[in-house]
Amino acid sequence: MTPRGGYKIASRNRSFEAFLDPTLRSERRVQRILSSLRNEIVEGGGGDRLRIRRVLKDPREIYRLELDVPELGYQRTTLLDRQALERLLEAEEVRALVRPTALHR
Repeated sequence: MTPRGGYKIASRNRSFEAFLDPTLRSERRVQRILSSLRNEIVEGGGGDRLRIRRVLKDPREIYRLELDVPELGYQRTTLLDRQALERLLEAEEVRALVRPTALHR
């Protein structure tokens, strides 16, 4: 007898990540997060909907990125270190949408 309901199978690519080196697994996760943020910023238009604030200076700089999506009634808040923030801002399309007033220190 088969169980009722639909069951999702985990992504086949990520199902083997447990066998990878933890630093490589972490890097792939950061890439997925930055890619997702990049897409949301570009599709959402950035500008007034984006705020970046430094929340911690020592021992490591940590930034809080807030992205408002009012049409979905949703706000995404992500904590990034300086290196990840710089990688996010390397993309020309993201840098063009980020206003200087979005970055508060």
